[in-house]
Amino acid sequence: QVQLVESGGGLVQAGGSLRLSCVASGRTINNSAMGWFRQAPGKEREFVAAISWSAGSKYFADFVKGRFSISRDNVKNTMSLQMNSLKPEDTAVYFCAARFGRLAAQAALYDLWGQGTQVTVSS
Repeated sequence: QVQLVESGGGLVQAGGSLRLSCVASGRTINNSAMGWFRQAPGKEREFVAAISWSAGSKYFADFVKGRFSISRDNVKNTMSLQMNSLKPEDTAVYFCAARFGRLAAQAALYDLWGQGTQVTVSS
């Protein structure tokens, strides 16, 4: 059974940085695009960033462009989200996800989800 496990969340001051990691355990997930989504209390889950299997394609939500970067290591079965210049509105539970297809920004298109990690940005 393949599981995705996020880590790296925590409390940070506005303007600070955090690096989130996602590890796929159980086996290697081949030919999958991966993405990050976030959900704040009372809000719908929203797309943050995604990366293709080869890392040749990356896509970011407008509200994180220039602040976040995404990367992956297919040998280690890991994916990372580097978050810089964090804002209080970035506060949410962040989820990593995988889909057995091409890069996508719609949550409904992803097949496997992690449990999430809390990111809290203080003002």
